[in-house]
Amino acid sequence: MARVDLKNISKSFDGATEVPAVRDVSFAAEDGEFLVLVGPSGCGKSTTLRMVAGLEDPDTGEIRIGDRVVNDDEPKDRDIAMVFQNYALYPHMTVFKNMAFGLKLRKYPKAEIRQRVHDAAEILGIEHLLDRRPKALSGGERQRVAVGRAIVRHPQVFLFDEPLSNLDAKLRVQMRAEISKLHARLKTTMIYVTHDQVEAMTMGDRIVVMLDGQIQQIAPPLELYQNPANRFVAEFIGSPPMNIMEGALEEANGALSFRSAGGGLSMAVHDSHRGELAKHLGKPVVCGLRPEALSSGSADGGCRLEAIAEVVEPMGAETFVYLSVDGKTVAARVENHERPTVNEAYTVAIANEQAHYFDAKSGVPLVDRA
Repeated sequence: MARVDLKNISKSFDGATEVPAVRDVSFAAEDGEFLVLVGPSGCGKSTTLRMVAGLEDPDTGEIRIGDRVVNDDEPKDRDIAMVFQNYALYPHMTVFKNMAFGLKLRKYPKAEIRQRVHDAAEILGIEHLLDRRPKALSGGERQRVAVGRAIVRHPQVFLFDEPLSNLDAKLRVQMRAEISKLHARLKTTMIYVTHDQVEAMTMGDRIVVMLDGQIQQIAPPLELYQNPANRFVAEFIGSPPMNIMEGALEEANGALSFRSAGGGLSMAVHDSHRGELAKHLGKPVVCGLRPEALSSGSADGGCRLEAIAEVVEPMGAETFVYLSVDGKTVAARVENHERPTVNEAYTVAIANEQAHYFDAKSGVPLVDRA
């Protein structure tokens, strides 16, 4: 096991020097930590991972694995193992030979190779597949083989580059659990790249949120959800995403309220937020409400929203209702027995103590929710 430390890493590709793929990125994956890099396509997360692996060279900065600076080390000398999105299995080899290939190249004794492969296959539950070739395996089985090929190396660090993207929804959920259990068993440092924020939230000890080659926030999953560092993180983390309404703060009869630009939402500001928001009176602000802040229950202070129900999605344990407010779609999470009529008015209660407020220009939070 080892700590992975990146300091001021930047990377530009030919013809794109004006907009670097990665810009001054610094973070550390602690020894034994499961760290997730997440962000939209093109944010620089895979490029960052490839620089840790040695598949790309940083233009500036330092990469340490354990107590060694590895900038000039070849991938094979970094004591890491990487699992790719496309599995990268040799089609003419059996599962056993695919898993053993790297050890064979390093001239490990045959008995040790056999033992390592069988140990990894037992951990992953693929002992019965060792004599098959990749074409005879399902997508989930191929992914297990790819992970097994990494496990047999006994590396200091595992790197995962969107390994579940090619799997169907059910298999993704299953493999998320398998990889999390694997981490708990091996206690090895793992850095995992994904564009799926649900994967990030359910798997990571900490999450690095990236946008346009820069880090937006590094925090445990619940801290990202409850106390986002800016508007982008607030919108990106959460499913369905946070509802965002642009508007301004108003004061009448000593009471502070938020009114959306189109007038479809008028909501009293909660007492705990008034002190910090009073200085932004009359200025454009952005209000964020997560779907669970809009419900069919009672509301503190009588905050309610009435709008047209555009879509109703029964999910079993709960129902999502999508309302039209000022021409935008707002998601509410209501009780599972609620079945509003589509294209008719529906009223939800607003838990205004859960509201987030951001500066309209910079996107920084206006209320400290720590």
